[in-house]
Amino acid sequence: MKTKNLIRFAVIIIAITSFTFNGCKKDKKDDPEPDSSSMQQLSKDEADMENASNDAMNDVSNVLSGGSGKSLEGWPCNATIDSTTIINDSIVYHITYNGLNCNGTRNRTGNVDVKKKVGTHWAQLGATVAVKYINLKVTKIVTGRSITLNGNVTFKNVNGGLIINLGNGITSVIHSAVGALQATFDNNTTKTWNIDRKRTFTGTQGQILMTVDGQASVNGYNNLVVWGTNRHSEEFYTQISQSVVHKQACDWNPAAGVVVHQIPGGSKKVTVTFGFDDNNLPVPVTSNDCPTRFRIDWENNGHSGTAYIQM
Repeated sequence: MKTKNLIRFAVIIIAITSFTFNGCKKDKKDDPEPDSSSMQQLSKDEADMENASNDAMNDVSNVLSGGSGKSLEGWPCNATIDSTTIINDSIVYHITYNGLNCNGTRNRTGNVDVKKKVGTHWAQLGATVAVKYINLKVTKIVTGRSITLNGNVTFKNVNGGLIINLGNGITSVIHSAVGALQATFDNNTTKTWNIDRKRTFTGTQGQILMTVDGQASVNGYNNLVVWGTNRHSEEFYTQISQSVVHKQACDWNPAAGVVVHQIPGGSKKVTVTFGFDDNNLPVPVTSNDCPTRFRIDWENNGHSGTAYIQM
């Protein structure tokens, strides 16, 4: 009897152990750790859109300044400007792109229209113009990634003055941009992008810094620079928690700052920190070197990780 009881007990233990092991294995299989590809894609998309729109805004500022702005690489390269259209009390500048930007980093085709009232000078405090993006396709040469922008933005010279005069009696120029853009990517997916951005220019010619901050508050999120729907139809909010600094000497790429992307519907969050080199080491914004990477710290349904992405 003792032998039979021991055999029965051993069988029960084996069965329990097998059930427990298989159950744990099944649970682990059913709850795989999510990868960060979608969050890396979000960060890349935001960087590409930011750089493309900043390039165009700099061109608009240069055209409105009279086209002599050495601080913005002069008249837009590989572009033509037609200012013959008069509508009521307004003049429209038609900028048509057909090649590389002045730095040779991005190829551009399409149009940007700039509408301002006759008699309004861009150097005036509070001067405002309407900017329309019309199938502006921007291709980054290094990566081959393309993005096409359409939409409308109100561009304002908040404190007056011109960027071309920085270091010559002017210490800062502040621009704001408020509006909405739609982006179309290489695979024909789209993204909507609401904008409320402040750009502060400081420094001297050749060494200008552009500091970007978010100004909007929407649905409980503050310091928003952009928000909308990403290419995966997810609602997102992008906050600037530490001002993002772009360096003229580094092709206007971001050299410092922290941006936070929130996707509440997917319990996702991406914190982007700018200013790293090819060895993933910090590059001081005061350095003569230019950063080549940015870091993302991502969270997804209880999982997290870190990755470094080439700009």
